[in-house]
Amino acid sequence: MSDEEANIFNRRIVVVTAGGDNPNIMINALAARFDDVVVLQEQPESKAFFVRRRARKLGWPTALGQLTTMILSRFGKRFAQRRAEAILRAYGVSAEPHPSVPVHRISSINDAEGHGQLQALQPAVVFLISCRMLNPETLAAIPCPVLNFHAGINPQYRGLMGGYWALVNGDPENFGATVHLVDEGVDTGGILYQTRQVPSPGDTMHTYPLLQTAAATGIAVRAIEDALVGKLRPINIDAPSRQWYHPPVWVWLSNGIRRGIW
Repeated sequence: MSDEEANIFNRRIVVVTAGGDNPNIMINALAARFDDVVVLQEQPESKAFFVRRRARKLGWPTALGQLTTMILSRFGKRFAQRRAEAILRAYGVSAEPHPSVPVHRISSINDAEGHGQLQALQPAVVFLISCRMLNPETLAAIPCPVLNFHAGINPQYRGLMGGYWALVNGDPENFGATVHLVDEGVDTGGILYQTRQVPSPGDTMHTYPLLQTAAATGIAVRAIEDALVGKLRPINIDAPSRQWYHPPVWVWLSNGIRRGIW
């Protein structure tokens, strides 16, 4: 690598996340490639706020049904541990926090504290994974490229549970992940890279995102490299666009019992 290239890849990458195993996998991969990675870790949104917001969009019965799925599915997490460990081994990744990556804890990327941290850090690239949507004011205030990791294939499976819905829809060839530019929509920014996986029969809602993330670290690194050298090239995909949410509990149980898609 030339001195010029080394200087480019020493520029700061700021990862915005609410934390968790999947973001840790991605942060570790970025830290292995780039010398200056910093994390802004938000406080997770409360379940009450989640339900109220979802109810405004979809109605209270659906919102409460989605919350019930989220609560009940947690009881199955312990049974997915062996499969989760197999995924980590297969892709040679780790979900343990990286010991040398600085983490700054904030309430929200969209408040004054979050804005101040971004301004102070002066990132060359901002990378989002498992965090709040950036509001228009936050997005407008960031002078560098903003990229997002999405556990789903855009534009067909925007929003949440992209892998799950691809399987439910009989569309397993679109089980995968996307790295895209961020705009004001929900996963509607220009698509940069995608990768597809084949889940095992033992995968469930707990391990779909883990598989999607572990298999996609390479496209995240590639997209950030492109951003650093000013060569971002969004691709056009002619496919129907739809936003998805958590399945209500009656949908989740039905697909699990009848079709084995949990």
